[in-house]
Amino acid sequence: MNKGIFVQMTGMSGAGKSTMSFAAANVLREMGYNVEIIDGDEYREGLCRDLGFSKKDRNTNIRRLSFVGKILSRNNVICIMSAINPYDNIRKEVKRGNHLTKTVFVECELNTLIERDPKGLYKKALLPEGHPDRINNFTGISDPFEVPDDADLVINTDKQDLAYSVKTLIDFILENIKE
Repeated sequence: MNKGIFVQMTGMSGAGKSTMSFAAANVLREMGYNVEIIDGDEYREGLCRDLGFSKKDRNTNIRRLSFVGKILSRNNVICIMSAINPYDNIRKEVKRGNHLTKTVFVECELNTLIERDPKGLYKKALLPEGHPDRINNFTGISDPFEVPDDADLVINTDKQDLAYSVKTLIDFILENIKE
């Protein structure tokens, strides 16, 4: 029997957290594992609808998502949280609160993220101050992203293709769920 794991992905918007998470989950499910994705965007619409993007609200968001991950992982589920998760202190708090937690930093250069911009968010975040369409408190532009100093795995998506990144994530998970 394999044990569960809670993988807290962290990285800026557009780095590939969700894309990798869902691709890895599909492969792991085909292998017979129970897998749940806690996608930050999806949970913002439900469990975290009442939260904004202040530091306090972002931390509350991660605490809620991580609580769900803790419950799932202790029940032998591979649980992957795909959320920006920008603050190092909250990532460390999550690890202290669940011994099944691993941190995966999805690294990508800002210029690549701006170039990719699949949701058009960087374009809006880079609009001039006072512009009606400008996004304020945008991680990496007008709000901080703290690079983790103790990530269990770093995947650099502007230097590795998607297939290699997904394989790296799957191999890491499988290595960490063995009893």
